[in-house]
Formats: sequence, C-alpha cells, structure tokens
Amino acid sequence: MRPFQLKKFIKTTLFGGVVVILPVVIIAFFLKWLFKTVTDLIQPLTNYALKHYYIPEFLADTIVIILIILACFFVGMVVQTTIGRFFHKFFDEILIKLAPGYRLVKEVVVQIFGQNESSPFMNGQVAKVKIFGEQCETEVTALITDKHSDGTYTIFMPTGPNPTSGNIYHVQASQVILYPDVPLDSAMRTVIACGAGSGEIFKNKESIGNEK
Repeated sequence: MRPFQLKKFIKTTLFGGVVVILPVVIIAFFLKWLFKTVTDLIQPLTNYALKHYYIPEFLADTIVIILIILACFFVGMVVQTTIGRFFHKFFDEILIKLAPGYRLVKEVVVQIFGQNESSPFMNGQVAKVKIFGEQCETEVTALITDKHSDGTYTIFMPTGPNPTSGNIYHVQASQVILYPDVPLDSAMRTVIACGAGSGEIFKNKESIGNEK
C-alpha cells in the first residue's frame, strides 16, 4: 500500500470510528450529568428512603425517580378533568403573580414539548423563506408560525445546532415557499446538523409558492 493510500486509509478508518463512538460517549456523559442533576434535586427524598428502608442509594434514587414520573403522569391525568383544570388555572394565576418569571418558563417548556397547539415544534409548517426580499436568491429553512389576515406570514428561523433558538421575521407571502411534504422532524434534524441533509429532504418535494 502506498504512503498516500495508507494515510488516507488510516484517516478514513479513524474518522469512521470517531463518528460511531463519539455520539455514544456524548450521550453517556449527558445521561450521567442528567442523572446526577436529578439525584441531587431529589436527595432529601433519597435520604429518607435510605434512613427508613435501608436500601442501596442507587436503588433509592431509581425508586424516587420512578415515583416522580408516576406523580407527573397522575397530575397529567388530573388536569384533564374539569376540577383539575380549575385548580390548575387557579394555581397558575397565583404563581404568575408571585413569580414573574413563571409565565416565561412555562411558555418555553410548553413550546419545546409541543403541548400547545400553536407550538411551531408541533404544528409548524416547513418552508424556505427569502428573508432579504424577493429579489435576493438567499433562502433560509424556517417554520411558519402564523398567517395574518393581510396574507403576510410570521416565521421562526431556527439556528443550528440548537433548533429551540432562532429569530422571528414577519415577511410577505411572495417571500415564502411552502414545503407541505417535508416532515417537521426531518427539517429539525437538518438544523441540528447545521444544514447537512437539506438537499435530501427538499429533493423532489412539491413546493407551493405564495403570491400576495
């Protein structure tokens, strides 16, 4: 094998291994950090379980986490009822008055987890938008978040690699090219990948150009 070919082989093989292993390592570190953060928050409950039931700390943490998940599930069921919605609204109003940042935090969580019908991460439509005007050929991947009575659009342009941050623009309909056949999750993956894969998701997809 020639030196150039050997160098290329080593580089390609090493890169292939990194691509496989690195995501696993990153996920492992993230899960470790997440578990530590959660266990630190629930430490008082864990200490109670350790003191009264004499079980290993890891098992106590696991049991407490499972109980918290079950509690969330139970609360979610309760707020689906008429009485639950009443108390939810009542406590919401109190928290909004006592904690000014509560409304903002709640809205962010609702938008990210898609529990709001207006959430762009749940119902947004994928589009390419000429944000610099019709005469400029530059286009960006965006989500349609609202359509106004005058025919204009409000769009959210996510920034990679974090799709939950971005910019909001109000544009003319003629600047928007809709892609109803492009799945929302596929578009979000290209944002996370900083644009990689965009050609594939838009390839041979029917587009709808809007005229004001």
